[in-house]
Amino acid sequence: MLFPKTQKRRQDMARKFFLWMGAAIFLLAGVIPAAAQDYPTKPINLVIQYPPGGSTDLTARALANGAKKYLGQPVICENKSGGGGTVGVALVAAKPADGYTIGIVTSSPTMAFHMGKLNFHPLNDLTPIMRWGNYLFGITVRADSQWKNIQELIQYAKQNPEKVSYGSPGVGTPPHLAMEEFSLVSGLKFTHIPAKGIAENNTALLGGHIDMVSDSSGWAPLVDAGKFRLLATWGEKRCARYPQAPTIIEAGYDVVARSHLGVIGPKGMPKPIVAKLADAFKKAMEDPEFISVMKKFDMDHYYLGTEDYAKYMQSDFENIGKLVKKLGLDKK
Repeated sequence: MLFPKTQKRRQDMARKFFLWMGAAIFLLAGVIPAAAQDYPTKPINLVIQYPPGGSTDLTARALANGAKKYLGQPVICENKSGGGGTVGVALVAAKPADGYTIGIVTSSPTMAFHMGKLNFHPLNDLTPIMRWGNYLFGITVRADSQWKNIQELIQYAKQNPEKVSYGSPGVGTPPHLAMEEFSLVSGLKFTHIPAKGIAENNTALLGGHIDMVSDSSGWAPLVDAGKFRLLATWGEKRCARYPQAPTIIEAGYDVVARSHLGVIGPKGMPKPIVAKLADAFKKAMEDPEFISVMKKFDMDHYYLGTEDYAKYMQSDFENIGKLVKKLGLDKK
């Protein structure tokens, strides 16, 4: 049994504790919006998951240059390649959710996750910010190649299993899985030589170290220069820039390679910071430099805001899971 004075003292202490907690919560609630309102107060790091010089790198840099005008701070691009485009994304996932380290993402981490090759979850461990584009994927060979068109390549590959080597931007990337699906439905067998990105693939093809490349349109300048020949594209329809190149669908095989391009951050980013970034990058899509670089690689503008991008990533996650399982590549 407590004496009245002791009981009153404890009641006073409890009252003070709850008042202190309430004040702390109130102050903290005021600090977070204030921090978001002032954001950014220093440069922002944008991690690009492929090497310099490719389509992802050059378009992302142009987007960053446009966004800095609306953010009032530099957006510093940093290349962290490897793991088929997953190393850079993993680095972002491990950073504080303060908006000062963000990154570029494609479908590659989701593919790697379903193949059992990722140590983070591509949905649960990231914050989607916005989507800004699509890739153009295609199959290229050197201009002096014996194959003048995709049907000649297919015929040769049928007669020479595993004799044709191809480069991709890495295991578990969209151009790699497209080739795996192509092999499955056609019965053809190729030898895969994974690289870290299109720049490395272009060098290997120019040097005769591989026979062909399945990758994004970083090959476009070399096709335009007459050094490469574009045999086919992986889209649902021919691209306007290279109308002479059929799709793989037209070649008789129902295979399409898709991948989104977007900006993400670590999980748990404050919504006001996400909104500020999304708005800046959306406006940057109207920048003449960005429009010019996207046109150079024949890449489509494709904007999705934060909520719609999150829905798309969920759908993409489910569809890729089905594809990886169909190809027998799940958790291997």
